[in-house]
Amino acid sequence: MLSSQELRVLFITSEVYPLCKTGGLGDVSAALPAALRSIHTDVRLLIPGYPQILAGVKYKSRIAEFGDLQQFPPAALLSARLSLSKSEHIPVFVIDCPGLYHREGGPYQDALGRDWPDNALRFGLLSKIGAILASDLSPLAWRPHIAHCNDWQSGLTPAYLHFHPGKKAATLMTIHNLAFQGIFPPGSVVQLGLPPASFDINGVEYYGNLSFLKAGLYYTDHITTVSPNYAKEIQTEALGFGLQGLLAARRRNMTGIINGIATNEWDPAIDPHLAKNYSSKKLSDKAANKSALQQQMGLTVDADIPLFGAVSRLSHQKGTDLLIQVAPQLVKLPAQLVVLGSDHAGLEHQLSVLAKAYPYAIAVHIGFSEALSHLIEAGIDCFLMPSRFEPCGLNQMYSQRYGTPPLVHATGGLLDTVVDYTPATLASGSASGFLFHPMTADSLLNTIKRAATAYHQKKIWRQLQKNGMAKDFSWHASATAYRELYSSLLR
Repeated sequence: MLSSQELRVLFITSEVYPLCKTGGLGDVSAALPAALRSIHTDVRLLIPGYPQILAGVKYKSRIAEFGDLQQFPPAALLSARLSLSKSEHIPVFVIDCPGLYHREGGPYQDALGRDWPDNALRFGLLSKIGAILASDLSPLAWRPHIAHCNDWQSGLTPAYLHFHPGKKAATLMTIHNLAFQGIFPPGSVVQLGLPPASFDINGVEYYGNLSFLKAGLYYTDHITTVSPNYAKEIQTEALGFGLQGLLAARRRNMTGIINGIATNEWDPAIDPHLAKNYSSKKLSDKAANKSALQQQMGLTVDADIPLFGAVSRLSHQKGTDLLIQVAPQLVKLPAQLVVLGSDHAGLEHQLSVLAKAYPYAIAVHIGFSEALSHLIEAGIDCFLMPSRFEPCGLNQMYSQRYGTPPLVHATGGLLDTVVDYTPATLASGSASGFLFHPMTADSLLNTIKRAATAYHQKKIWRQLQKNGMAKDFSWHASATAYRELYSSLLR
């Protein structure tokens, strides 16, 4: 078996923070490789050469040409370095293909929010070059033992490797969100250079179309999800998005590993966005942030009233509709509510109407502000996260680190990271927040009332805060679990 120093991993991703991020995948693609490298695992990223990637990476050099991939336009491979901090750097391979990647807009959509019509080719190329670098066809001296694929955009890599007769790396496919599957017309199979025989229910075919994600899940050696509970949920019809049968059949080759958080960026003791820094030993200083947040958002400044908050995409998945339903009753407790987010225009409008109806009790900021998101985590008393499904979630972990007990729907990674307050869990030292189920407005409201009651019991609330702040949500534990999984695939 290889030692950790000898383990070489090609981490294939379509986005990476801070250069290109649309969701949690971007965060993971920076944080997990960095954590793995800190425990002596040789991880290198493979990413498309969008303009922001080419502008943001350093020390670029051209190391390979791919001019003879019949299905794709000519491309070059650049070696570069991504700097996360003065001391943290990740080696990256960038696919420089002007015809597919040099354009304005986001990685998946144009400026008007329309999917790029050639996304099958764009991410087919990412998958294809990932497969080449992970096989004996690679033009590089550096050869990975593991090709770690992430979400649908790299889903064809395991398929290409499966049909390659020579030596190849083991493959791992991580599901960050099963709802996005990379579905394209059946003609894409030939266009992308996959054998016609692969277009089968036991292959890449998904209800008459080609699914990048299904291809990855079917052909990969092992599957991971971003939390243990989500691994179970996606084997059911409710959250399987049509892939529950395949996932249930592959359950022995599936592992749930909870994501970590960037503990250097989310630390109330040093956070530059706060009115006053604090720690578990100086929790009384947290109150200054509540006062500052109430003032900034135009709410009545009152230390005794419980202040609830949410930082979220405003969408059906995130349960924003339920939050809107219960907001008038929340105000009557009495309590206050602050919301930061954007997405669905109708939900944005309904929240804005509520803020006008209750100007001193409900405050809404449509859009996003990094500074305000940090102040909300520190300034509110209880974080609301009523997601219908949540593969992992990050804010519930930020909240606990900030001494802000989260109130969450009992689903996915939320159930894995928040322990419901009961007298028994408080006595054991594990209670760190509040869980509600089923996913109804009444259930959410009743749990909000339960949290408000606990808030007024200062000794209980302080214990909940300290329990959450004592948890280790760093990436070290996740990276260690991934390294052990990599090693097991090579045995």
